[in-house]
Parts: sequence; C-alpha cells; structure tokens
Amino acid sequence: MSQVRVLGESVERGEEVLTPAALEFVAGLHRAFGARRAELLARRAERRAQASGDRRLDFLPETREIRESEWRVAEAPADLRDRRVEITGPTERKMAINALNSGAKVWLADLEDANTPHWRNVVSGQVNLADAVRKTIELSTPEGKRYALREDGEHAVIVVRPRGWHLDEAHLLVDDEPVAGALVDFGLYFFHNAAELIARGSGPYFYLPKLESHLEARLWNDVFTQAQAELDIPLGTVRATVLIETIPAAFEMDEILYELREHASGLNAGRWDYLFSIIKTFRDSGPEFVLPDRDSVTMTAPFMRAYTELLVRTCHHRGAFAMGGMAAFIPNRRDPEVTATALAKVRADKQREAEDGFDGSWVAHPDLVPVCREVFDAKLGDAPNQLARTREDVQVKAEQLLDVASADGSATLAGLRSAVDVGVRYIASWLAGNGAAAIHNLMEDAATAEISRSQLWQWIYNDVGLDTGEPVTADLVRRVLAEVTAHLRGEHLANLDAAAEVFEQVTLGKDYPDFLTLPAYRRIVTG
Repeated sequence: MSQVRVLGESVERGEEVLTPAALEFVAGLHRAFGARRAELLARRAERRAQASGDRRLDFLPETREIRESEWRVAEAPADLRDRRVEITGPTERKMAINALNSGAKVWLADLEDANTPHWRNVVSGQVNLADAVRKTIELSTPEGKRYALREDGEHAVIVVRPRGWHLDEAHLLVDDEPVAGALVDFGLYFFHNAAELIARGSGPYFYLPKLESHLEARLWNDVFTQAQAELDIPLGTVRATVLIETIPAAFEMDEILYELREHASGLNAGRWDYLFSIIKTFRDSGPEFVLPDRDSVTMTAPFMRAYTELLVRTCHHRGAFAMGGMAAFIPNRRDPEVTATALAKVRADKQREAEDGFDGSWVAHPDLVPVCREVFDAKLGDAPNQLARTREDVQVKAEQLLDVASADGSATLAGLRSAVDVGVRYIASWLAGNGAAAIHNLMEDAATAEISRSQLWQWIYNDVGLDTGEPVTADLVRRVLAEVTAHLRGEHLANLDAAAEVFEQVTLGKDYPDFLTLPAYRRIVTG
C-alpha cells in the first residue's frame, strides 16, 4: 500500500469502497495496462492528424479477414437478452433509485459524461452502486421524502459506464502516477460487486465509451481477462457494450466486437458524441466537413443513416445487440403543448430505430420509458430482441460515412447563440458537480458542450458565414459570449465566470483540446 496514495477528501462511507484490497486491485490494473493506455492515446493523435490531412478514413486493409470471416460473439446472459428500453443517468442516489424503478430493462449507471469526476462523486457513486447491487439503496431527504426500490422486484439491470481512456483520476496515485479514471471506475465496481452480482443471477456488465480503435477494445478485453482471473470470476462473465461514438470506431465495428467477442454484448449508436467526433477529427479539413447548426442535423441525414444502419447490420451479423440513441427530452409538466410536441418527436425517433432493426434504445427521463417501451413492444411482440434481422440489404461504403455535406441546414446566428448559451450553462453545471444538466427541456451531458465549442471552432477556422451574412470570427463569438454571460448572471448560476472562461479557452484558444473536460477537470482539481 505504500505506493498507493489517495489524495481526495474524505467521503461518507468511502472507507467501504476504498479498502486496502480494492486499492491494490486497482493498482494492479494500472501497473499492467497503464503504459499501453498511454501508447494508444498517443496513437489517437497520430491517426487524427493523418485523417485530417488525407480528408478521409477507411476500413482497415489489415483486418479485412476479420470483416469477411464468420464468427459470433458469446451468447448474452439471460438478464441482458431483452434491452428494449434503457434509461441513462448518473449514480447520484435519488436518480439511481428512480432509474432502477423506472420500468426500463436496463439502467446505464453513468460514471462518465453524465457525471462530474469530483472525488466526492467518484466515491459516493461506488457506494450507491454497491447498495443498488444489494437492493438496499434508499434515501430519506430533509423534507421528509423517502425513496426506495419498488417491492415487486422489477428493477432495471445495472450496466455501468466507466470514464473514457483519456481521463486521469488525479486523486488516486499509484507509484506517483495518476490512475486512468476508467480503471478506477471499473476496478472498484468489479472488485466489490462481481461476485455479488453473480450470486444474484446477474453479472458485471459495462458500457465502454469513446473507443477509437479495435486496439483500445483489445486493451479492455485484457483488463477484463486479468480482473476475472485475479478474483476467480469465470472467464466471459463480464459483458461489454461499446458505444460507437467516434468516427474512427465506425470503421472498426467488426474488429471491436471481434476483440471483445468473449465479453461483447453489443454496440450503441452514441449520436451526440459521434457528431462531436466528426467535427473534432475533420475540424481543419475544409468546408465539406463543416456541419450546420446542431439542431438541424437529424438522424435522417444520409451520413447518419449510413452509420446507424451499418451498426445494426454489423451487430446482428455477429450475434450482438444494436442499441439506439438517446432521447434527451425532459417533459415539461407546466406546458403540455411543448411536451406533446416533443413526445411525438421521441416516438418518431424510436419508431425509426425499431424499424431499422435496433434491439432497444435509450431515454434520459423516467417519463419517456413508456413511450420507448410501447414502440418496441409493438415491433418485437413476444420476441426479446431483433437479432434475427441481419440486415444483409445494408451495404455501406466509406464515402457514405464521410458524406457530412449531405446534412441539411445552415449556420445561423441563432444557432451560434444557442451553442454559446448551452455550452456555458453546461460547463457551469459540470464545475458545480452535476454532469447531467437539465437545459431548455433537455437532459444534457458533456457531449452537448463538446459539440457547441467544437462547432464554433470549426466555423471560425473555415470562415463560415451565418444566415445574417456575417462571418463567424473569434471577435463575434467573444461578443456573443459576453452577452450570454451578462444574461445568465441574472439567473445566479454558480461558477458562471469560471464556465465562461473555460468555454472561451476551449473554443477560441490557439490549441484545440481534444476534450473540454481535461482543462475543466484541472480547474476543479486545483480549485
């Protein structure tokens, strides 16, 4: 233990998860895989530079045999065969209870984009997960309200999303090095809960975010293998669903499933981060990669259709589940008309996914569970999924995935102002410790601010003109940022000035940060 140091503050019941044995387990993962993780992160930058210069990506010639040969992932465990509705949300105690009680088949317990990695959130999230696994999670508020699991035993299956490979955990050092946040989140959850989950007829299930290559999937597979061996958990007990939310990963879906085939459960269409990745990857590659206002880019755009249909075909050809994207709308109980309009859009989106062959989809609010469930119930009937629909009719070429110019819409002053407004609001929420922010009737996570700031960076770099005829410049963005900040001051947002500074830094800075959460995290760590 002398080489494992916890630098974070004391957290209530933290000693239950930060045990010497658990910390040594995490330290073992760091020592085994930390160097490979660093190499793969460096490879990301090299590949991005090449893709930007070539203005293209393509399916890998060296892995053609994997794409063209016949193989399938391991059969899903019983409690993961029906995933028609999945609800996402952070591991905050009240939201965890509501998600487990929501009627969704799966709760995506989010330690990543819907969670700010304040040390208190990291540790208390693990405490809440341990209680959720053991069905003892409850909450009594100072106002006298009590939250507890429903007594009928109908609770969502827990699938945990750890942080992406790019994030360090500054509060846990092994041999004087920060441990990858991904290994902290995975390691603590697996160590404390894997055996308990198995005893209860479930297992340690995960969503893996922001992978950019099959080599990163291979790294996760090796992490799973070592973790299972060390704790005498049968090989293949871990199941992982990979979010295809980066444009490089879209070209390696088969390979990602192949690397994880003993542990793979499926792929998910992470639509918002996917748009962010496209902008980031090709931000300086010319006007053909410039996207219009975020709200005008729908899932019916040809390049987005190519991405989602390829995902369904790939998954079902390999016996894996294809999971649809997020419905982020939050019902507005004070405005039934707004709610009705939004629910109609949610229903249409879920119907498109069901018709395309997806096995289920995501929602961000319990009130959306019945809508999503009704749509997939109608499509699935008595079947738990659509694995039998192999979608052999789908043939997607690289050019289709890269046809960003096929998106309808334009860059507008209203869109620019919205990007600044939402970006600043979200960063303020993130800095305050809330990674799942209700903004304008939408449940937003980090991908929201990433798209906002990246799109503005891209518009400036490519001399994009707005609908007003005015070019997008750094001075224009600064002017709008000042106006938005002045307006938001009247709402008494915590961390407003810091949020505006971070937004300006990641939008207008000379160097483009790969993730805005990196400088934002440094700010919360240093105070």
